[in-house]
Formats: sequence, structure tokens, C-alpha cells
Amino acid sequence: MSSREITGRKVLIFTVTAFAVVVAVNLTLAFQAVRTFPGLEVKNSYVASQQFDAQRAAQEALGWSAAVDYDPAQELFSLRFTDAQGQAVQVPGIDLTIGRKTSNREDKRPELIYYDGTYSAGVPLGPGNWTIRLNAVAEDGTRFRQRLELFVRG
Repeated sequence: MSSREITGRKVLIFTVTAFAVVVAVNLTLAFQAVRTFPGLEVKNSYVASQQFDAQRAAQEALGWSAAVDYDPAQELFSLRFTDAQGQAVQVPGIDLTIGRKTSNREDKRPELIYYDGTYSAGVPLGPGNWTIRLNAVAEDGTRFRQRLELFVRG
């Protein structure tokens, strides 16, 4: 039986190699995270926080709720607004972005068409989780902002 002696040099090479692998993986993951991050939500969070409660109260006073759905077979995205009584609401202004949580590469801004209480648009969405960033404006100028989650089966 031959046994090789573990020398200080071998231990040093093993240790340096192990740390180099860990550092390389961490740097790769950090670079990917920064490169794919969509960016800031607001330019100045302090100013945004000063208006938050008033905007939230105005939005809640509308009594609206929003729901989304997706039909992968037809590639049809649908959005429906309802009021406090459950009646469909036609909204004069909608700004909508469909995207992934961690990247803006696949962001889509579909042109919505209103018909029979539902807004819809043909838009191809791959399987997985999608985030819908919804900004709407009521007739009286009240802003309605919401984030909705959508899971598309693959």
C-alpha cells in the first residue's frame, strides 16, 4: 500500500483553489443580478412615502379590484376591473406592463381592447411567473396602481 504524504504545498493549492471557485461563483452571480435588475421603482423614496397614505386612501375609495387571466392556447391576456358591487368598470386610462420579477428583458406592453367588461390583448407569454404592473386612472383623475401575479402553465 502506498500512501502519499500530504504536504503543506498540497494543502495550500487545495485551499487556494477552493476559495477561487467560491469567489468566482459569487462574482458571476453578483454580476448577473446587477446586469438583469430592472432598476429603481421611484426616483426619491422619501418623497413617494409622503404621498403614499393619501394615494392609498383615494384608491381604496374607488372600491375597484382588478383580476387577470391568461389563455395559453390562444395567447390571450385578459384584465377585468370591478367596483365594490362587483360590476364591471370601464377605465379611461390604463398603462400596463407584463414582465418577470427579476428582469426587464421580457417586458411587454400590450394594447388592450375593451369588450363586454373585459380588457384583452393577444400576447405570447412563456411558462412561469409573471408580474403585471398596472397603472390606471379613473374619470375623476384618481390613480389606481396595483401589482398582480400571473402564473402561466407550461
